[in-house]
Amino acid sequence: MANANDIIIATTENIAGYEVVETLGEVFGLTTRSKNVVADIGAGLKTIVGGEIKAYTSLLEETRNSSLERLRDNAAKMGADAVIMMRFDSGSMGADMNMVAAYGTAVKLQKK
Repeated sequence: MANANDIIIATTENIAGYEVVETLGEVFGLTTRSKNVVADIGAGLKTIVGGEIKAYTSLLEETRNSSLERLRDNAAKMGADAVIMMRFDSGSMGADMNMVAAYGTAVKLQKK
């Protein structure tokens, strides 16, 4: 199994200096997190005066990073060197959960 930390993640179809030699298939990293009551209270107050809701921004960043980590782990289990055409999708599940999906195509690479 490849080391997950060595997996190259790219939003592009090609990676400079490499050639895709094998397509392994689609790969996902999924994460769902719940908001906390304190953040909800702060968000409610922020909607009155406007501005960034930092607790929600932090929640989204943590969820995104967790999704990327899981994407790398899943790609490594497939024997991939990289994930190309990586994208994020996010949304809410119910009133208090945030979901982020990182997805792309796991591939094997060869240096040019």
